This record gives sequence, C-alpha cells and structure tokens, in this order.
Amino acid sequence: MIEIENITKTYRMGEVEVHALRGASLKVNAGEMVAIMGPSGSGKSTLMNIIGCLDKPDSGTYILDGVEVGKLNDDGLAAIRNRKIGFVFQSFNLLPRMTALDNVEVPLIYAGARDRRQRALAALEAVGLADRVHHRPSELSGGQQQRVAIARALVNNPAIILADEPTGNLDSKSGAEIMEIFKSLNRDRGLTVVMVTHDPNIAAQTQRTIRLLDGQVVDDGTGQAPPAGSELRSVDGREREAILVVKAGQGGGR
Repeated sequence: MIEIENITKTYRMGEVEVHALRGASLKVNAGEMVAIMGPSGSGKSTLMNIIGCLDKPDSGTYILDGVEVGKLNDDGLAAIRNRKIGFVFQSFNLLPRMTALDNVEVPLIYAGARDRRQRALAALEAVGLADRVHHRPSELSGGQQQRVAIARALVNNPAIILADEPTGNLDSKSGAEIMEIFKSLNRDRGLTVVMVTHDPNIAAQTQRTIRLLDGQVVDDGTGQAPPAGSELRSVDGREREAILVVKAGQGGGR
C-alpha cells in the first residue's frame, strides 16, 4: 500500500538548511496497523505529511497503492487525498459553529457527493455517536469530538487512515476507547492505519512500530537492519532547533 524509498526533505530558513528527512525508507502493507515513533525533530510529522500527500519529498520515491505520488500535479494529489486517505489529528480540527453531522459532511461537500446526509449519519453511527449528531463540538467531550473527527475521516471510504497523536489530548479512558475504534477499523474493515504517537502503550497496540531518528528510519519493526546505504547522521543543535520551529509553524511541533 505504502512504499517509500530513500526520500529526503529539506526546509530552508534563511541561510539555515533543515534536513527533516535524510533518505528515509519504509513499507506498509495493505491492512496493516503501524505506529511511527521518534523524538522531537526526528521527522515524524514531515513523513506523515508526505505519506498523506500534503507535501512532496525533494528526492526519492513514494508509491501509494501502485501510484507514484511524485509524478502527480496538485490536482492529482488532491484527488488521491480525497479518495484514499482519511486524516485524524490530535486537536480534532472541528468547525466550532457546525454540528457533528455538518462537520462530517464537509469532505463530502468538497467531493461533490449527493448523498451527504446519509453517508455522514452512517459514519457517525459507526463510531457510536448516532445520538449526538446535532451537537456542536462545545457540547461534546474530548473523546466524542475525536469520534466525530474519525467519522469525518471515514466518510469518503478511504483505504488509509493517518492519525497524528490521536489520543494525545484525551484522558486514559477516552484514549483507550479511541484505540478500540482504530483497531476495529483495521480488523473488521481492513483499513490500513498509520499512527504517530509518543506513547509506547499506544504503539504496543499496533502490529509493528517504525522508529525514526534524525530523519531516517532506524527500525521498521520487522527485525531487519536499516536499508543498505543509509547513513545515520546526527542533527546538530542549530538544525534540531530549526526543525522544531518549522514543525511548530506547521501545527505539529513533533
């Protein structure tokens, strides 16, 4: 499903070059549920942006479900995001003045779907919120808001769910409930789930953990050595600080 080979990504801040990814390689098979872990500045958010077709690598190859993403134009990237990928974020990113139902309908509006209401209701029912469809985010708990966000990610029937710290703003009980939803989506629907997390207990509930350090995959969770030819290089203090600044500007900080 996901095949990344030797991708690099550099951000430029004035005269400083921030090497966010330094030849990262990984594979995720269809139907897998994997976690991505690593310290701040390791490249997790950059990698997720590239996997989610929100950004392009400077070099290397990214193949998503048989399509070489690097050859797509902006319209092609938007189309593949809309058809194949659902996004779930730590901060929920719900529109505060809209009901849960309206929030879930948003991707369908962009897609031009005609059966928006029916599909949005079905998605909310799938995450256990059939009785909260007309509530606004301020009337929902954190766990319920994240369920709305998951329903929104599901409404276009994606093949992949990308979740960036999806339990980071939740208490332990709500976090456990959200993880059960992800595991059910993976187990019962066969969705591929890729999840960034700092929590080893969350990572332990996935099928394998991919570890990043200084822009490279140092452990892909298969027990194999890093790809031949990869050189693990440390990031000096100035580059590490610049990485954190760039990430914070992107809303990640990770």
